[in-house]
Amino acid sequence: MQKQTVAFSRDSSNLFFHILTKCNLSCTHCYINTEQHGTNTLDIETIKTWLNLFSDKAATTNLIYLGGEPTLHPDLSLAVKSAKKIGFKSITIDTNGYLFHDILNKISSNDIDFLSFSLDGATRKTNDAIRGEGSFDKVMDGLQKAGNRHFLCSMIYTVSDKNIHELKLMPKLVSGLGIKRFFIQVIGMRGASSGAKKYLQVSRDSWLEIIPQVAASIADQGIAVTYPKVFLNREEIFECAGNVAQNYFVFPNGRVYQCPICEDFSLHSYIIKENRLIPMPKINESDLFSLTIAEGCVMNKIIQPQNLSYDKNGMPEYRIACCMLKEEIFK
Repeated sequence: MQKQTVAFSRDSSNLFFHILTKCNLSCTHCYINTEQHGTNTLDIETIKTWLNLFSDKAATTNLIYLGGEPTLHPDLSLAVKSAKKIGFKSITIDTNGYLFHDILNKISSNDIDFLSFSLDGATRKTNDAIRGEGSFDKVMDGLQKAGNRHFLCSMIYTVSDKNIHELKLMPKLVSGLGIKRFFIQVIGMRGASSGAKKYLQVSRDSWLEIIPQVAASIADQGIAVTYPKVFLNREEIFECAGNVAQNYFVFPNGRVYQCPICEDFSLHSYIIKENRLIPMPKINESDLFSLTIAEGCVMNKIIQPQNLSYDKNGMPEYRIACCMLKEEIFK
């Protein structure tokens, strides 16, 4: 059977399950906001119950365990086995590489589809300046250990002004790591340090010059690459994943979002209360998905308008694409 993981395409269904918000690192671009997402760690019985809230669509839904750092959860292995029993389409663990609680010895490559490692620099110096001292070596070590145990691995690279200069070095680096998928992410203006992140954003010219080229170079190695297009030409059609896909971002305090850009605000579509999935009253994020504006993504226009540029007539020079619908290259 072909193993799968999170899909950023039309008609896809993904469940991003944050089972805790605690983390051993303090990455400069972290999107967790404990005031909005909570500080609690879900116990295993709650995790099982909340998984079952989405069980009717499990066969077509990719499940991604997140944190904070999900391997800090002492019962992550039990959470994985519970999801496997329910029958989710795929199961992925996103990790910073530290692989706490001996997780690789508590689950097997048959239990999950992918381990996805976060790395934000092609060199130790750049990555560790963003993610924390020693984190580069932990990812390299974790990848080797996971590969030795036959886990399929992927990598996530969150692009910012601090590391875009090293993205061109990544094709050479990943060639010897044995990864099967490579995800490029754009830094988002959300999380506890969202105000400072505007200084980390990459210009449109830099993005268009570097990202597609690097993505193609990595894909040439037989690695599947997924990256956000971000900038659409005026004539390109804009689609919102809230209308054409099913994405659920579940946090330990019970909030369930459909759009990650909204996660700093109480605009969530659902709330899990007394172990029931309850739609939120108007107005919430879902009421904004159908709005059509010249700038493309409504959420971007409201929350991070610094991504936009206008001509002398006041018209946007380009549109911002939905962050949940991305380019995928398979060679």
